Amino acid sequence: MIIPLIAGLIGGNAAGAALENLSLGAIGNTIAGAVGGVGLAQILGMVMGGGGAAVADAATTAASSGMDTGAIISGLIGGGVGGAVLTAIAGFVKSKMA
Repeated sequence: MIIPLIAGLIGGNAAGAALENLSLGAIGNTIAGAVGGVGLAQILGMVMGGGGAAVADAATTAASSGMDTGAIISGLIGGGVGGAVLTAIAGFVKSKMA
């Protein structure tokens, strides 16, 4: 759960910096990125099989015992993309409401 969370934080802030018109501010980008990163990791876990937290749990387990590279990479990519996408969507909605 830690790897997708951190990747989501980075993805959310990267999206906010790259898409300045959709930025939610530093704290907003961070929160949206974290939620999006963990959320997409959960969805990927369900889609790929093994339960809702398979990707997040596999990445956490891999970090503590044996280093399953595939799970770590999946957590990084899923978390980063999820964080960036949710930040962009939330920024778009915010910009249309203002």
